[in-house]
Amino acid sequence: MKPREILKKIYGYDNFRSTQGEIIEHMIAGNNAFVLMPTGGGKSLCYQIPSIARDGVGIIISPLIALMQDQVNALRQLGVNAACINSSLGRDEIDETYRALENGVLDMLYIAPERLLTEGFLNFLGKIKIALFAIDEAHCVSQWGHDFRPDYQGLSILAERFPNIPRIALTATADMPTRKDIVERLKLDDGRTFINGFDRPNIFYEIVAKENSKSQITDFLKKHSGNSGIVYCLSRKKVEEMADWLSSIGYNALPYHAGLNSNIRAKNQARFLREENIIMCATIAFGMGIDKPDVRFVIHANIPKNIEAYYQETGRAGRDGDKADAMLLYGVSDIAMLRNFIDDANSPENQKRIEHAKLNAFIGLCESAKCRRQILLEYFGQQSEPCGYCDNCQNPPQTYDATIAAQKAISNVYRTGQRFGAGYLIDVLLGNVNDRMVDLGHDKISTFGIGEEHSKKEWQAIYRQLIALNYLKVSAETSGISITPLGLEFLKSKSTIMLKKQPNAKEKRAAKAKIMHADLGEIEQNLLEQLKAKRRELANAANMPPYIIFHDKTLIEMANHKPQTMDEMAEISGVGTQKLEKYGAEFLEVLREFV
Repeated sequence: MKPREILKKIYGYDNFRSTQGEIIEHMIAGNNAFVLMPTGGGKSLCYQIPSIARDGVGIIISPLIALMQDQVNALRQLGVNAACINSSLGRDEIDETYRALENGVLDMLYIAPERLLTEGFLNFLGKIKIALFAIDEAHCVSQWGHDFRPDYQGLSILAERFPNIPRIALTATADMPTRKDIVERLKLDDGRTFINGFDRPNIFYEIVAKENSKSQITDFLKKHSGNSGIVYCLSRKKVEEMADWLSSIGYNALPYHAGLNSNIRAKNQARFLREENIIMCATIAFGMGIDKPDVRFVIHANIPKNIEAYYQETGRAGRDGDKADAMLLYGVSDIAMLRNFIDDANSPENQKRIEHAKLNAFIGLCESAKCRRQILLEYFGQQSEPCGYCDNCQNPPQTYDATIAAQKAISNVYRTGQRFGAGYLIDVLLGNVNDRMVDLGHDKISTFGIGEEHSKKEWQAIYRQLIALNYLKVSAETSGISITPLGLEFLKSKSTIMLKKQPNAKEKRAAKAKIMHADLGEIEQNLLEQLKAKRRELANAANMPPYIIFHDKTLIEMANHKPQTMDEMAEISGVGTQKLEKYGAEFLEVLREFV
């Protein structure tokens, strides 16, 4: 079959998106490619359709067992012969997959890089017909990437062992150095690079200073009643505390981190994929490649380590193209902790410099008064206009000349000995004398009481921004603040510094429009709920996530168009031949009864 026939007959779609068609034709012709496409942009079709169209089996290299199983289940529902080999399978299942590969009946095989790179498996591959190699999550190849995995670097051997088999590497997040590194390490220099842009216009980005995180999170969740979402935390302990707290106030919250028992992790992930109204509290161990299309929000309760990680994690919301919400809470302690993680890591100095530079770029995003989306896209080399759909666009923060305030704040750190936290330093500036201050003699120093022109909250914002901008640093052990070389240079040079005025948090949230809506009337909305109930019933019976049967977009189109025959149902986007045969009659029954 030709690519467009496969798209319609198997996947149920009429047209390719963006450069999908061009990439697919390029791969079918036997060429190599590097593809950068935003999360939810349809990367998987770029290797799945060529795997079906070409002779042999497509070998898909994927880093996570859950991702493999999810993709295989979805493909089997479409009538595609797909399988995976990983440690979760028994010997009999693996042997059966080997026989299917030898007999040439598989269209696609998903496998982790560690297993693929064993000499025994590479020798086995040399005996079968291979359509292509697809390297998913390709940023894992690069030390510049945000999720570097050494096993991925060994994949360069594919170019040497199988020089005549096309290879495609795909990722959603990679800056220019990472892209260059991927192409060089995987030896794709002779192929084409396809960059489809990074923009996710359906996601509303909001970044707020951490004040009372529990209050801020509960305010945010009030407008997401009944929605599924993810809350990312910096540590395993914080994940469990967050899940316990959210559960205690009435939310269906589950923990997920690498320290949990593998059975509990698998059970919690299965619930998140198959049920609605679940909040997953997780470290970054959760989410890569998770294909749940209706995640309506992502909260970062702590800052991630760089822009790539943030962009990929927020990209797990709104994969179905409907509006979604991303909120980040950031504070001084998070910045200090991440900087110390980098400094204390057993990494080469060059790697530490890269990670510090990436963290500083991320902190710049947090503190900037500029359009969030503009900064994100510029980081990845894509120019754009202000988006009108982020917190800074909808409620632009004001800036002011904070040179004198910054000089006072930094001088105060110096005069008190560079060992006290922000609370004590602010008390000195405001002249709030106490016994400790008198004992230390800090009621007599030149900075005592010189900051009365600013409130306590304003001084907190000033210190936070000076730390974020690397004029000051915080000890992760003592929380004491000290001056960086940049801060000392600022005091000597007397240069100008502009800082942000802090908006009222409640006003900021009110400025954002309610994001949840479907383009349906009241009658169609009721029909949609009935269609979802039927999908849920079928999914539960088959022990699979509901979206593998049909995505929400497909059900919304059914509710709008109300098909009454199998031919009319076949015209609905996302209803391919296999799914029409398997589920068409069941959904038509709901539609006919409703009409």
